[in-house]
Amino acid sequence: MELLKKALIIEDDADIRKLLELHLKDMQFSIETAADGKQGLSMALSNPFDFIILDIMLPGMDGIDICKEIRYKNIKTPIMMLTSRSEEIDKVVALESGADDYMTKPFGTRELQARVKAILRRSPAISDGQDANKIFDIEGLHIDLGKRVVKKNNVTLSLTPKEFELIALFIQNPGKTYSRIDLLDLVWKYSYEGYEHTVNSHINRLRSKIEDDMNNPQFILTSWGIGYRFKELK
Repeated sequence: MELLKKALIIEDDADIRKLLELHLKDMQFSIETAADGKQGLSMALSNPFDFIILDIMLPGMDGIDICKEIRYKNIKTPIMMLTSRSEEIDKVVALESGADDYMTKPFGTRELQARVKAILRRSPAISDGQDANKIFDIEGLHIDLGKRVVKKNNVTLSLTPKEFELIALFIQNPGKTYSRIDLLDLVWKYSYEGYEHTVNSHINRLRSKIEDDMNNPQFILTSWGIGYRFKELK
């Protein structure tokens, strides 16, 4: 069978790296690996991958900085981060750096494969059917859902996958208020109860890119005490 998907594993522990490689091969991935942070970043920037598994603690360059650099280069490859520590800050920082999900070591085969499959599924923020091809033009803001392109005053914006999924969800449901838990469930695909401030951080970064004045947003509005909504469309 031809392997259609290509994964990069950046992990310095040889045993875990081999375990990940075996499990992903079972899912019909072809695999490339790196044991050093700088080497892994170079590979991620110079080759197209369908999925990246990235350890946080790495020699040469840590996973958080690698993830930020990948997203800064506007590479939208799904990223799962691994951490061997249980502190909340690791999980929060992993998500806020642009990762699509995180897992804490040790992990089980079924959990790993279920998480990978969930990340690879097309985001529910963009519905099936004609909405996936819709284009929105609102007061200088251009959103092309099919091409996953967002422009502000004809300038293409560099959005992370989660930022795009947030604005795609909002634009298709103008005026509807979503709680932070709703957004975590819909966009992150898991219930990260306790990490609602991750949503705040992503909303703030998205606003910084699409709003003229973050202190007086015109597109993504706050529903005080509840969550966020996109402005009503006329």
